[in-house]
Amino acid sequence: MSVTETTVAELAARLTKAVTDRTSIEPLSAEHPELDIVTAYRIQRELRSAAGPLVGWKLGLTSRAKQTQVGVDSPIYGFLAEANAVNPGEPLDTASLIQPRCEPEIVFVLGRDLAGADVTAADVVAASSGVAVGIEVLDSRFTDYRFTMADVVADNTSAGRFVVGDPVAPEGIDLDLVGVTMEKNSEVVGTATGAASLGHPAEAVAWLARQLAAEGEGLRAGEVVLSGGLTAAVHVTPGDVVVASVDRLGSLRLDCK
Repeated sequence: MSVTETTVAELAARLTKAVTDRTSIEPLSAEHPELDIVTAYRIQRELRSAAGPLVGWKLGLTSRAKQTQVGVDSPIYGFLAEANAVNPGEPLDTASLIQPRCEPEIVFVLGRDLAGADVTAADVVAASSGVAVGIEVLDSRFTDYRFTMADVVADNTSAGRFVVGDPVAPEGIDLDLVGVTMEKNSEVVGTATGAASLGHPAEAVAWLARQLAAEGEGLRAGEVVLSGGLTAAVHVTPGDVVVASVDRLGSLRLDCK
């Protein structure tokens, strides 16, 4: 049985209410086992249409190991709402979220539009005015982060908040080789290289551009793209301090209140 347009709207409203109430819910698939990825993106588009100004995109499941673990062969994507941006130096209000977790990202800042079915990683780098360290704050609306692939796509890939550091020019930086460190309260909790995102973070952004092209969309100048978490996400509570560091790109600190 397929999910009707009315049901799509109802499920989007259920996710919106979870955000407003700051209360987790059971996966949508528990009631609708027929929920598939195509329908999940329809639900996500409902959320996007109501999210206000958008500033970019985010990728999930960009780790080959993670894809194998959950039985998929490609990433997933979501949108970034302007209202969810945290300015560098601004504390994260954990009380506004349900179950926040932080992960380090390499962020691309688009200097010009980028669209088409044949976009490559080289095209992404050429179109980017800068790359930066980012911290994504995940916040699944589903209790204990238990969900199917369709659930997490519908839930805008667990998007919560995000903060982006100062961008630097991408020329001459091997983004697949840069070292990445995640610290929580001065303790290293994760390390990786840029290759943790589809072998090269620009490959992840190229995949996104090709997916959007299939939907008649594309990346726009001025948008930012979070190219995928590079280490395991860490749970945060008031008083925690997380720092993401990427060689050649610098470090970014986020204080939690």
